[in-house]
Amino acid sequence: MRRMKVLAVALGWLASMTMASQAQAATVLITGANRGIGLEFAKQYAALGWRVIATYRSAAPPDSLTQLAADYPGLVQPARMDVLDLAMIDAVAGRYQDTTIDVLINNAAVVGNLRDAKPQSFGTLDYELFDTFMRTNVRGPLKVSEAFRSNVTASERKTIVMVTSLAGSFTAASQNLPGRVFYKTSKAALNMAMSSIATATKGDGLTVVAIHPGGVKVEKLQDFDVPGFMEPQESVSSMIRVISELTPAQTGAFLNFDGEPLTW
Repeated sequence: MRRMKVLAVALGWLASMTMASQAQAATVLITGANRGIGLEFAKQYAALGWRVIATYRSAAPPDSLTQLAADYPGLVQPARMDVLDLAMIDAVAGRYQDTTIDVLINNAAVVGNLRDAKPQSFGTLDYELFDTFMRTNVRGPLKVSEAFRSNVTASERKTIVMVTSLAGSFTAASQNLPGRVFYKTSKAALNMAMSSIATATKGDGLTVVAIHPGGVKVEKLQDFDVPGFMEPQESVSSMIRVISELTPAQTGAFLNFDGEPLTW
């Protein structure tokens, strides 16, 4: 019942904001925007009339973003940026050095093999995977935030968002997500990175938060029975509303997709 109420509020808010957003376009940069939560962010911000810098890591623009750019000509700009490639991040930041970015959403991440019978379980850990998790889920968002800091600082909304997970909470992780040691560790580290960025940029007036999107039925989960998981549209519409209502006083916060504070 609560989720249905949250969705109704979010959808109503999105509808009411569309005309206002089109009248005064803002800019959002989304990493990992070619599928899942990132793609849904790109779709919904574009529908609101925002300029969307939608990054992806593949060698060629994915069909999902090519189509979205065609649907919203002049608004959606696909940009290749692999968050594992530090030089590429700097190069993209250089191309957009004169662009103000109102909202920077660090969404790109790895979860791991969802079909593994013992996913990242202590006692059977494959340490060859550890660096991939930490470089993608922690170093990537840190570098992207640093590279585009001046773009965000120069904007009106001055917002940086880390798409994190309740799996990174010391209070909830061991109860709700068995195994996934590397994933949980990386998300806990991301939460600390967010807190560090929030402290470092408070003097610039930035609002930096970590948001848990909830259980979302992204493409990788379509073949799994995941009771209680929501579609990306529901999660993202709520997160966009929460992001729009953030204030500088909330910088450093760890929030649920509906805006409720979460425990560390």
